[in-house]
Amino acid sequence: MPGTVVDEIELIIEDISGNGGGKPPSRHGDDDGGGDEGGGGEHTPEPRRPNTQKYSSAVLLAMVSITMFFLVPVAAFVVLRVMHLRDWSGIRLPDILSANTVVLVISSATLEAARRRLRVDDAAGFLRWWTLTTVLGLAFVTGQVLAWRQLAEQGVYLASGLAGSFFYLFTALHAVHLLGGVGALLYVRFHHFEAARISRSLAAEIASYYWHFMDGLWVFLLALLYLGR
Repeated sequence: MPGTVVDEIELIIEDISGNGGGKPPSRHGDDDGGGDEGGGGEHTPEPRRPNTQKYSSAVLLAMVSITMFFLVPVAAFVVLRVMHLRDWSGIRLPDILSANTVVLVISSATLEAARRRLRVDDAAGFLRWWTLTTVLGLAFVTGQVLAWRQLAEQGVYLASGLAGSFFYLFTALHAVHLLGGVGALLYVRFHHFEAARISRSLAAEIASYYWHFMDGLWVFLLALLYLGR
């Protein structure tokens, strides 16, 4: 009898616990976790991955902000150009602008060549193409400075007239923002990404968005400057 009573009590305990095997419930909530390696059924947390969307959204927000910033002088230029359609005093654009534009367009191509080298794990090839892109960006800004000197030699200064004022304004603002892009290129080139939250590949991709945007913005501004000649 005593043995029967004990057996009945054990069956009741098993029914209540729901284990069916007479074992106490696992501390981690699941019985099947007890067989995991490392003992105790503990799960090794997965490594945190960089939030690509967060970085992409940040650079997208920066590009939208720059676009809104340029909309004000662009709108003013268009309105004044229409208002002074007959008495607009144009300027002769410096010849070096064509060469500057070619340099900037080529820099977008070399940047993509660098990214292709990075995708195939060619670190040396990436550094060569990426460095060339940075040099071309600096060459473009240097060319813009030479364009200002050529314009000054024509006697056209910031206060010489509307056309000259907008030329200096557009080119200076674009050069400043492009130098920000050069800073991003230098960061990707020299930063040690072994201990960083993001990889060099992701950083290069984010920098490429901004660089191509500055390339397209310059082509748009150059078209406006030709309209204001």
